[in-house]
Amino acid sequence: MTTSPVSHRTQLAILSAGLLTFVGILVETSMNVTFPTLIKTLHVSLSTVQWLTSGYLLMVTLVMSTTAFLLRRFNTRSLFRGAVLCALAGTVLCIWAPNFPILFAGRLLQALATGVSTPLMFHLILTLIPQAHLGLYVGMASVVTSLAPALGPTYGGLLTYYASWRMIFWLVLPVILLVWSMGEATIRVKAHATDERFDFMGFLLLAIGLFSLIELLDQFTAAGITVAFWIYAAALVIAIIGMSVHLSHTSTPLLNFSLLKHAGIRARAINFFILQFGNIGIAFVIPIFAENVLHTNASVAGLLLLPGSLLGAAVSPIGGALYDRFGAHRLLLISDAAMVVGAMLLGLFTHQLGMALIVGFYLIFRVGFNLGFGNTMSDASTMVGGPAKADINSLFNTLQQYAGSLGTASLSAIITLQQRLAPTGAEATGSQIDFFLLAGLAALTFVIQWRLGYRRQQAA
Repeated sequence: MTTSPVSHRTQLAILSAGLLTFVGILVETSMNVTFPTLIKTLHVSLSTVQWLTSGYLLMVTLVMSTTAFLLRRFNTRSLFRGAVLCALAGTVLCIWAPNFPILFAGRLLQALATGVSTPLMFHLILTLIPQAHLGLYVGMASVVTSLAPALGPTYGGLLTYYASWRMIFWLVLPVILLVWSMGEATIRVKAHATDERFDFMGFLLLAIGLFSLIELLDQFTAAGITVAFWIYAAALVIAIIGMSVHLSHTSTPLLNFSLLKHAGIRARAINFFILQFGNIGIAFVIPIFAENVLHTNASVAGLLLLPGSLLGAAVSPIGGALYDRFGAHRLLLISDAAMVVGAMLLGLFTHQLGMALIVGFYLIFRVGFNLGFGNTMSDASTMVGGPAKADINSLFNTLQQYAGSLGTASLSAIITLQQRLAPTGAEATGSQIDFFLLAGLAALTFVIQWRLGYRRQQAA
């Protein structure tokens, strides 16, 4: 069976959305190595400054939760324009920011851009790319979401050490302008005609629930069980109950959680969540460990992640091609196993870690991540058809971004709690706990994927 080749215009359209996503993720991950500098210059704590990442990812999560609706209601070019304008406005604010609140506001605008551009990139792929080439193109899209984290810490570390953290934002301005011109000329997918109303109540309940969970962690680690802790706990419970009731009474939910009733999609969703939890979380922990325990500068801390992330980015399209040929099951088991090994080695040797060991163990971890990440969504999308592909796109991208936000907040919370309970060697001990947690989560998803494959074999 032959398929028509993918047109040059389609490739440029995907590239435009991909580059805008690349810029968003590049800046996001470059900020982690600036935290020690920002803590000193902006006079804030680690639990506050980490909101530049977890708050950014939380906003991206909320925006992505709306994309199934947005992609049905608005043409892709209109969505792309809005994303570019938010990226430009947010970047300018971050360049100018004299204090933390304004810097945070700029980051939220950039989050709006990334929250639209990332699912837009995958929507263009799922809509325009033939099934026979789907794994390859999703793998190439995963290069965008892998190469940006690969370069981000190095990019941010070098600029912070040799120039200023503000240069992180200056240098992406011309890229955003170039991307704008490319997208205007090539992005043309029309929206489906729909009279669907936006699920404001679902959006509100989701926002309250996601924010409350992260703030609950922050309050507990920073101050223990206080009145504020119980307020956020109550808000989380109310949001969960409210969402459960709301989903049973609405015909147009913000996110199609009913997709998770499908055992295969549910297994892939759990895997996707844990993959990104580990990916963003470990990219937060390693630079903090390097700067505070090994006493490296920001540029060296960023460079520690570069070899593993570059290798991982190279592995993504290879993993996509392997998926097109062999399917997902064995590939995902290898992915999860590599992440278990990489994280476990980091945990076991935490107190003996030098730069060479960090680079080596992170190589293993990142190869595992990149073998599984794009293929997890690819495989889930084959389990549905038609308009439900947009629902899969929105649901999985929302899970992905919240996983990153929760990963940063959770692993930061463990280090902060360790600093409060036992200040001596807190960063090393807290990092070790983080590494073991990541290994345990990867082991959990390995078991889930193995059981799914076993049940399918029994059914056959």
